[in-house]
Amino acid sequence: MTKNHPSGFGEDSEPVASRIATGLHKIGLAMKQQSWQQANEEGISATQGQILAALLAHGSLTGTELSARLGVTLPTISDSVRVLVEKKLLRKSPDPRHPRASLLALTRKGETLGARARSWPEFMAGAVSDLSADEQRVFYRGVVKMIRTLQEQGLIPLSGMCVTCTHFRAHVRRGEAPHHCALVDAPLAGGDLRLECPEHELAAETARKQLWEQFMSPG
Repeated sequence: MTKNHPSGFGEDSEPVASRIATGLHKIGLAMKQQSWQQANEEGISATQGQILAALLAHGSLTGTELSARLGVTLPTISDSVRVLVEKKLLRKSPDPRHPRASLLALTRKGETLGARARSWPEFMAGAVSDLSADEQRVFYRGVVKMIRTLQEQGLIPLSGMCVTCTHFRAHVRRGEAPHHCALVDAPLAGGDLRLECPEHELAAETARKQLWEQFMSPG
């Protein structure tokens, strides 16, 4: 007897890419909800938490630099910074590079809260740890590819990733660590590639394309 498949299976089922996008949307909602909840518990907004976490990771930045790193409009950054200064979580000082700009730095209280804000996404690590080591490696490589594509499309800020950095060398040797960081002169395995490196220097567009072709063509 032939078994009837449930509706949606077989030739008319939704493409895998669409199902992955739906899954990522659900994960994104979970992360947004968690950020809102934790930010509310700290008495700040999710955007304000992102600002504190970014300054903790990268040191003093201007509002324009924060806007570029976080992919948030400058007016939104300015409003959030004003509140954070009022809460004595940030302090402003003249930027020696730009006389009309201000550098934003964390106060001691801001550093403490910034460290907590950086840990907000960590609840996802438990879910990722349920994947096998091989699944984690494949998944991470997929995440790197997706982020790079979104960056090149201008949908998220171009910053931080090894595969877009002028110091990155792809597949220069055989073995478990085939890549190389020319800045620190060290080999890199696939799992060592960073998504947010403080020493990142964005390669020019043509160089980024060449880097990506080398990364995607190990042979």
